[in-house]
Amino acid sequence: MADHQEASVTLPSEPASVSAARKYVSGMLADWGLPGDAEVSDTVRLIVSELATNAVQHTFGQSPTFTVDLTLERDEELRIGVTDSHPRFPKRLPAAVQQDNGRGMVIIRWLTAECGGRLTVRPTAEGGKTISISLPWTAPVQN
Repeated sequence: MADHQEASVTLPSEPASVSAARKYVSGMLADWGLPGDAEVSDTVRLIVSELATNAVQHTFGQSPTFTVDLTLERDEELRIGVTDSHPRFPKRLPAAVQQDNGRGMVIIRWLTAECGGRLTVRPTAEGGKTISISLPWTAPVQN
């Protein structure tokens, strides 16, 4: 298996694409040697679900698609980025008791930090944004 892997998928900004993004990432990680039952697999699936959900729900129809990029540096780091074409960066919302949305980024930040990773948000050249997480890669190398 190569020491550097990359994969990408572009999906329409619609609710069904959230599960498609999650399945795509799960399949790629399995191909790259991360067992589906590994604890970090569940964490990555949840992070991807939250990022994809944000790309669908919070772009207000201004981003017809979103892209999920995966990069693996073997024995080092897994990077997952979700890019959409909406220029608004995520905002940290107060956690109101009656509020039933606005917690996705809080969940993503917490899960990323719990795994020893980091989260970044950066603008794209086209005027959108990419939200990326980087996590230590803990899967054994498969020969």
